[in-house]
Parts: sequence; structure tokens; C-alpha cells
Amino acid sequence: MPLSDHEQRLLEQMERALSAEDPKFASALRGVDRHLHRRRRILLGVLGTIAGIAMLVVGVATALTAVGVVGFLLVVASVIFALTTPHPGPGASAGRPRTGPAKANERRRRTSRVGFMSRFEQRWENRRDNFGR
Repeated sequence: MPLSDHEQRLLEQMERALSAEDPKFASALRGVDRHLHRRRRILLGVLGTIAGIAMLVVGVATALTAVGVVGFLLVVASVIFALTTPHPGPGASAGRPRTGPAKANERRRRTSRVGFMSRFEQRWENRRDNFGR
């Protein structure tokens, strides 16, 4: 259900007051733009890949095996860096309860797993009862 005009104005007023009172806390609540972070990782990965390929070519051209190996490792590490996303550690969300879609997905997985296991056990017992008679 959408907010009424009055509620939206109150919310905007509260946001402005929070930003004026504690800008560091307000920016922390807003969070990091994930798209910007993702683009930055991809850009760094591409630059690392280009540098690694250059080192690999230089290593092959000059017969310096160590330079070629380091270049290859840089290419592999850069591609992995660009294609993966970092996950916060176990203490990253300490003190903050999980809400929203993440919490709903966790709950759905847990209930579907319980539902699956209970259905499986029920089928097993029915099978055992039917063959035992």
C-alpha cells in the first residue's frame, strides 16, 4: 500500500533532519550503490586482464618464463575478481536483523526443506506400511 502525501512529506522531513543531524550515519543507512560497485570491479578486472595479457606477451617474447607466469596468474585473478561479488563476513550484519527479501528467501528455503523432508518421510512410511501388509 503506497504512502499518503502526508506520510511521504513526514518521511522526507525526517530524512532531511537525520541528514542534517548526523550525515555520516545517514549515508551509512543509504548504503552503497551496488551498480557502481559492480562497474568498478568489472573495470578493475578488465584493466588487470589487459595488464596480465601484456605481461604474458612480454614474457613469451623475451623468453622470461617468470614474467609470463605472473601475467597468466594476473589474468586469471583479474577475471575471477571481475566476475565474483564479495560477500560480507559473518560479523558484517551483527546487530542488524535480516529483513526484506533476504529474510523471506531464507524462510522460504527453510520451510521448503522442512516440507520436502516431511513429505519424503510420509512417503517412506506409507511405502513401508503398504509393503509390510
